[in-house]
Amino acid sequence: MPDIEIIENADNAAIAEWFGQRLVAALGVAPQVAITVPGGSTPFPIFDILAGMDLPWERISVWPGDDRIVEEDHAASNVGKIRARLEPVGARIVPLALDLEPPHFAIAWMGMGADGHIASLFPNTDPQIDDPQTVRRLTPDPLPPEAPFDRLTLTMPALRNSDEVMFVIRGEDKRAVLDAAIAGEHDLPIARFLKSATGKVTCFC
Repeated sequence: MPDIEIIENADNAAIAEWFGQRLVAALGVAPQVAITVPGGSTPFPIFDILAGMDLPWERISVWPGDDRIVEEDHAASNVGKIRARLEPVGARIVPLALDLEPPHFAIAWMGMGADGHIASLFPNTDPQIDDPQTVRRLTPDPLPPEAPFDRLTLTMPALRNSDEVMFVIRGEDKRAVLDAAIAGEHDLPIARFLKSATGKVTCFC
């Protein structure tokens, strides 16, 4: 199990400030960096705050950790919503594709579902730490009713290929799943990831 820091009760502004500081630190040692970020509802208010910060976005490539297989202008598209917020300030947005090899990430920012899934690595997909592929097309089962679409997702090896990992997890039900994963009490995707992660993991809860 890696070094896990849990930060309680941080609001969106505090999370954005932390993330911005980590980006500045990463850019202090590399001319260009790549990050991966989640979709869903939680991160976009934080992206809005980040977009207003004085950061050298032209030096940052942003990859979604997963996406629904829909057109970018569809309401369910993660990359479309990420592009709308961060491309105008200069970031390079990179949609997922099966033939595109993800880079090493300075920061892998992830969310987690109440069923313990990360990115679109749902329990039914049986994600493996040593997956030979870095991007997969997957079908969640059951399909989430708010987004009933097949997905493209980074796999465990691609998400682990990062200098540090950050989670933003909201709600008591999700916190219980996280705590149980840290304690080794289940084998859901979040537990598999944390068990194999190296380096620093920061969880905002």
